[in-house]
Amino acid sequence: MKKRAFIWDLDGTLLDSYEAILAGLEETFSQFKIPYDKEKVRSYILKYSVQDLLQEVAEEKNLDLTELNQARAQSLAEKNAQVVLMPGAREILAWAHKAGIQQFVYTHKGENAFAILGDLDLLQYFTEILTNQSGFARKPDPEAAVYLLEKYDLDPEETYYIGDRTLDIEFAQNSGIQSINFLESSAVCNRQISQLEDISSLVF
Repeated sequence: MKKRAFIWDLDGTLLDSYEAILAGLEETFSQFKIPYDKEKVRSYILKYSVQDLLQEVAEEKNLDLTELNQARAQSLAEKNAQVVLMPGAREILAWAHKAGIQQFVYTHKGENAFAILGDLDLLQYFTEILTNQSGFARKPDPEAAVYLLEKYDLDPEETYYIGDRTLDIEFAQNSGIQSINFLESSAVCNRQISQLEDISSLVF
């Protein structure tokens, strides 16, 4: 019998990092003299992604997207200390580890994800961590999930992508795996949680 597996999103799921992300974006916008509306930016990145936001801004303002990304990455890396765990994150990771559930990360964060997870002493819980530097198509394209399913011989019926946005549910749906999400959805694959501790009662 194949074992269960969790593939984790980071921002807003395991990591309470949105304030650090928004502060980094504010600095980046200021550096390029771009007007900044915190609540509009927050709504946009929750619905889409930071990368989509920067791409749109670069096109609108005729700016170099690579330069925007570099400035944003540098600013965010300086705010690692502001990133904290979501309530119950350490406990649910430890529970899953003890239960023999194999755990992975697929995030749109860059290599800075390794530094943050290392600082929080979480790296030992994950078999493999995929970031935006791993070369896979961005969510909701299923490429990263297909890679993990094939490499580790995972059962799609017992593999869960855990996230906090509609994009994450769509990723699970497109990948043919299960979804656990803070959002309600009509997707058959999705199970909603209100807190991370709910996961232990959902999968057993």
